[in-house]
Amino acid sequence: MYKLIACDLDETLLNDDHMVSQENVKAIKAASKAGVKFVLATGRGYNSVRSTLEELELADKEQEYVISYNGGAVTENKGERLLHFQGITFEQAEKLYDRGLNYDVDIQVYTKEMVYIYSSWSKDAENLAKRMPVTEISDQNLEFLKGQDIVKVLYANTDYAYLRTIEKELEDITGELSVSYSSNRFIEFNRKGVDKGAGLLSLAKLLGILPEETIAIGDNLNDLSMIRAAGLGVGVRNTIEEMKPECDYITEADHNQSAVAEVIRTFIFQGSQVW
Repeated sequence: MYKLIACDLDETLLNDDHMVSQENVKAIKAASKAGVKFVLATGRGYNSVRSTLEELELADKEQEYVISYNGGAVTENKGERLLHFQGITFEQAEKLYDRGLNYDVDIQVYTKEMVYIYSSWSKDAENLAKRMPVTEISDQNLEFLKGQDIVKVLYANTDYAYLRTIEKELEDITGELSVSYSSNRFIEFNRKGVDKGAGLLSLAKLLGILPEETIAIGDNLNDLSMIRAAGLGVGVRNTIEEMKPECDYITEADHNQSAVAEVIRTFIFQGSQVW
């Protein structure tokens, strides 16, 4: 029996309008009522998922959790109690920022409470500000963040092939970092060993849940570690092609067609729709 579902947000749980469908809401509530933990697993910070937690009636609840920053943090929803945190060093963040200034990318630097964004080409700052606190910067260095906890850095560009080129050019500084991709336009840099899979296993261990009793649902490469770590790794229909062979199950529905409800119906309620 599966006891925990870790689920990505963007392009997985959320539709193109950045909303949770009513079918998904009903399914998640039914799973929760049956004793299954439903855990958001996102590259975003905790402060960006509060409205989604409220939709799912998981906000400010004891023994309900969120894996955020690609596994860099695990938080209990009641009182937003931080249980686990692993960030990158200031020196690593500074190197990534400095190198990023030479590329055609937006640079996003995440602390526990704020996203600092250097925008060179897109409206990412405007879009991010709808979900979390954002400060636009034009600084040529990160001296103003010295002494603060930095979670991760990411670069944004809609040219996925270009981001792949950047990754190869940064190999001299990424040896002590975990590198992943999301939303087909972000390359993300976390602390070495920090990823959604490690976050999932850490939380499962804390709750006394075996890895084989977990399900992970995602669509992109920053979900791959938890797809591999979970007892059942699920890709939604719109999962990127290179990740599909790694999944145990691919949904018939995509993120706009309540794919998460399909997973819950199939694997929690054995094909029955109880909601």
